[in-house]
Amino acid sequence: MAREFTRSRRVGEQMQRELALLIQQELKDPRLGMITVSGVEVARDFAHAKVFVTVLSDDPAQVAQSLEGLRHAAGFLRRELGRRMQLRSIPELHFTHDTSVERGSRLSALIDQAVAADGTKKDD
Repeated sequence: MAREFTRSRRVGEQMQRELALLIQQELKDPRLGMITVSGVEVARDFAHAKVFVTVLSDDPAQVAQSLEGLRHAAGFLRRELGRRMQLRSIPELHFTHDTSVERGSRLSALIDQAVAADGTKKDD
């Protein structure tokens, strides 16, 4: 039976917490907007980590600009993670825009519209 919490998952969760703090407190890049680290997937060999981020902006240009700023700061973030985490090697960071929050809010709005439309039909 496989363990419920694998080591790569635990490392990913710790990386998520540390990256959120580092991005919020240490990065001063003007390209970065309001960024939230929504998840980290670490490869089984700990060579790569996919960092999912959400950007508080509807503008695709702002999202691209924020991702570019994060990619530019990846070396700094990796070095700081090495100082804060006790691992032999820190995975290479790959930043990806997470659209699940946007999709969730869009679906929620559609459900609210359908409920409101259903309520008006019952009144008629």
